[in-house]
Amino acid sequence: MDLLNNDNLKKKKSSGFNILSNDSTDGHGGYGAGTMNLDNVSPVFVDPTEGEAFVDMGALHARSAVEKRIKFLPDKEKVPNGKLYWLCWVTIGHKAGKPYYAGVAGCEMTVDIEIRRGYKSLPEHVNKMDKSLKGKILVDDMDDKSKKILADFLKSHNEEMWNNSEQELHEALEG
Repeated sequence: MDLLNNDNLKKKKSSGFNILSNDSTDGHGGYGAGTMNLDNVSPVFVDPTEGEAFVDMGALHARSAVEKRIKFLPDKEKVPNGKLYWLCWVTIGHKAGKPYYAGVAGCEMTVDIEIRRGYKSLPEHVNKMDKSLKGKILVDDMDDKSKKILADFLKSHNEEMWNNSEQELHEALEG
């Protein structure tokens, strides 16, 4: 094996974080065991300024349309004119064979396109995605207008899943 061959170097770099589409805990205990399965989570952006919500799967890798070409800073005060977005991690679960919105967690994000800077707390985003995957409802930080936009979006996306969801979600988003 030629260690200086560029082809070999490219092959070695591919052992990064994997997102598996099958259940990695099927008992084999080998490579991929314990890896997060993101098949049932969707990133939903809530834009309270425009009064809309939309799904952008690029957010799973911080590559959404909102995030592209923006340098994110951990200090909110350095983006004083940023436009507010809520990135909501929505997890779909199944109970009694029926799909429902199992976990919903909203994370604040501001973006100033003019200066190409934004604010978000990466640890908060990761932790809230994890909480959503575990079926938690965390939307207390969101303003009422944004909660309503998200509730309307979830209902219009799939009313049956909304109706199958826990009362806790309905109360958290609709008051």
